[in-house]
Amino acid sequence: MKIGIVGCGNVGATSAYACVMRGIGSEIVMVDINPDFAKAQARDIMHATPFTHQIPVRSGGYRDLRGAGIVMIAAGVAKKKPGETRLDLLKHNRDVFADIIPKILAAAPNAILIVASNPVDVMTHMAACIADKFCGIPPGRVIGSGTILDTARFRSLLSEYLGISSRSVHGYVLGEHGDSEVILWSSTTVGNMNLHDFTRQIGKTIPDDFRGMVDDQVRNAAAYILQGKGATWFGIGGAMARLAEAIIEDHHVLLTCCTRIPEVEGVEDVCLSLPCIVSADGIENIFYPEMADDERAALKRSAEILKGHIEPLAQSIV
Repeated sequence: MKIGIVGCGNVGATSAYACVMRGIGSEIVMVDINPDFAKAQARDIMHATPFTHQIPVRSGGYRDLRGAGIVMIAAGVAKKKPGETRLDLLKHNRDVFADIIPKILAAAPNAILIVASNPVDVMTHMAACIADKFCGIPPGRVIGSGTILDTARFRSLLSEYLGISSRSVHGYVLGEHGDSEVILWSSTTVGNMNLHDFTRQIGKTIPDDFRGMVDDQVRNAAAYILQGKGATWFGIGGAMARLAEAIIEDHHVLLTCCTRIPEVEGVEDVCLSLPCIVSADGIENIFYPEMADDERAALKRSAEILKGHIEPLAQSIV
């Protein structure tokens, strides 16, 4: 399957590189507002293909997305200018999406869109609104990376503490990809055992200070990385490749990604992450895992926060 990538900065380029390293896709076309930059990124990644999978990587314009089954979107303004508010930044990115998404869909009307641009929940909602208005694409064909990376971070930290492979840890981070995200400790399992039973059998406990450390490391992971190198791209690039793989290989796998949802905890028409089955059709189904009362209340707060950011922007689209 042909993959298009719009926005060739660190996240877009690393998503392309991760696909090449894992052999995902039959061809990758990179599009950027700066064509020379896209060409340079494509050439650099193409030079790695002799050492891994022989996937053609090239740059082009929107017309070159014709036939793409997946288009990854990593475009947008990343930082506020002096004097700008968060809402100003969101409006800039809404305008960017209003420009690029019709161009993408004019060339590749059957593509599934995978959004990485931040804030990803809000921008995925904007993408879904624009795609619906432009050509009636259903919400399940517009997927945001959401908390797929946060969930991976949670499982990794817990598996390290328990001394077991992260593949045997089944726990989720839901809601916003950001400050209000919700770690579901209450329904986390290891193998087919709940977390309490597993830790009891290996002679360990989950103390409050460990939970606090995990919460901090998951919720603020990006902030810590930004302090050291100014941006994040490897983790999200790997996550984008995983989503593309699930679509191309029709995996029917459960991943925490974000999509436009009619109602979450009484909050209507909001975009956030819940466990979703991802297949060749995009998001096939959405599930609500078991939650403790405080986790359910936290998910509602997260939905309300996101709705507050989405509503003033969406009104100018729908």
